[in-house]
Amino acid sequence: MTSPASPMRVRVHRGCHEVGGSCVEVEAEGARLVLDVGRPLTAGPDDLAALPDVPGLADGSDPSLLGVLISHGHLDHYGLVDQVHSSVPVFAGRAASAIVEAARFFSPRGPALRPTGYLVDGQTFALGPFRVTPHLVDHSAFDAYAVVVEAAGRRLMYTGDLRGHGRKRSFARMLAAPPAGIDALLMEGTHVGSERHEPVTESRVEFDLAATIRSTAGLAMVASSAQNIDRLVTVYRAARRAGRILLVDLYSATVAEATGRSTIPRPGFPGLGVWMPRRQRVQVKESGEFHRTAAVRRYRVFTEELVAHPERYVVLGGSSAAHELLRDRALTAGGALVWSMWSGYLADPSGGRLREAARSAGVPLVEHHTSGHASVRDLGRLAAAVNPGRLVPIHTQGPQQFAEHFANAAPQQDGAWWEVAPHRALASSSAASRSPRCP
Repeated sequence: MTSPASPMRVRVHRGCHEVGGSCVEVEAEGARLVLDVGRPLTAGPDDLAALPDVPGLADGSDPSLLGVLISHGHLDHYGLVDQVHSSVPVFAGRAASAIVEAARFFSPRGPALRPTGYLVDGQTFALGPFRVTPHLVDHSAFDAYAVVVEAAGRRLMYTGDLRGHGRKRSFARMLAAPPAGIDALLMEGTHVGSERHEPVTESRVEFDLAATIRSTAGLAMVASSAQNIDRLVTVYRAARRAGRILLVDLYSATVAEATGRSTIPRPGFPGLGVWMPRRQRVQVKESGEFHRTAAVRRYRVFTEELVAHPERYVVLGGSSAAHELLRDRALTAGGALVWSMWSGYLADPSGGRLREAARSAGVPLVEHHTSGHASVRDLGRLAAAVNPGRLVPIHTQGPQQFAEHFANAAPQQDGAWWEVAPHRALASSSAASRSPRCP
């Protein structure tokens, strides 16, 4: 194949040396696409985080910018989308967009995600010279995608965030039938250089949580993210295994409904009700949106019932709900507080306050969680299956360590353009070099 007159070029604005804040610019044949516009994880809640310096992204002044593709609904991948000019088309998953919109009532920090068009698993669409194919992946954000971008005779694959130990079979499907002829693979490496052990599976979290619930005489409260749909499924299944009723807060119930999937547990499922924290009751009252409480009225269980019969229930909510249950003595000695989020949050001041409140009440704090990101071993399996001409680290703090684990690793610098060179498959005699070099 001869080299095209205008080759595909890539510039990673953020992510080559940090986790989060992802933003990738792709150029070919005089046109450009942007993959993700994430808010850096280092930015505080009140900090002003600026868009990367992509021509036309903020002011719509450059017609060569054809669109922005959002891989999934986590702030470190879409959190600056409200600064993108309204003339620039935005594409994201339909369910991801609905979840982000539903969450804004409860957590207004995140911007609206109102896409021009939707990403659909396996459905290729054209934007100028680009052919874009989304691939559904397993991540702790629902409706997450990797994308393959083809233009100028080159094929680029961007993994977004993904894992191989969740409930969905998308990772196994990708290993069995990976995108072919990938010249460059932009692969997330959250755990590269920091992984201490192989993450447990989501199913393992379910079984371990069920065991904790069965051994708990009082109320079991699980603190987790309302937008982690896989964890909602896990907690529901664990509660059923332990013979208890799961009570979700209004936030979780609203997000479950927003998925549009009838298989996702929600009020009306057997053994699933609603407990509303005081904060959410106030939000409904102050907004006047009483249809929210009306929709779950028949499923509600009140704090007085939790105090009277704590052994019947598991409550799923945020950390502020845990404080309320402790203050109202629904969660007391004999109960259990399960932390089902990243353990690093417990090192924050708010996490320290929660630990102390639980300790003072005589309530053990137990951790049952697993990561939303692939292990180094699973990344190796993905890299071997795709077998790209070049593997470029992204969403990682260990780019230089990629070469210790993966063939064809080629770390790049943030802000620097690099050309997507044509794929040159490794010779069959060098099979060993094609295999992932996992520790």
